[in-house]
Amino acid sequence: MENFEQRWVNTETMLRERFGKLPDMEGILFLIGVNELGRMPRRKFSKEQKQDLMHIAVCTLLSQMGYYEPAGRDDDGWPHFNATQEIPVREMAQQEQMLKECIVRYFEQA
Repeated sequence: MENFEQRWVNTETMLRERFGKLPDMEGILFLIGVNELGRMPRRKFSKEQKQDLMHIAVCTLLSQMGYYEPAGRDDDGWPHFNATQEIPVREMAQQEQMLKECIVRYFEQA
């Protein structure tokens, strides 16, 4: 199996090719959130909805590690999650690395 750095580069390359530029971390989380929502907006998302989409992405990603589990969708079709265990406190760089690992897995499974 390829090492993580190569797998991350492959993920970045795929995103760059698909979207014409490499999104930053917030952009990647937004894309995952929209994908998990399962529908493209007819109008632009509000600032609060964009934050909600990034939260959906983080919950989806961390569910791979057992920190969250899906709890269904609300009447508007937005997914919700339940925390299953406490996320360990980590430094920012460690948090970002954990998310990157989950992002790589997410796109490899897509």
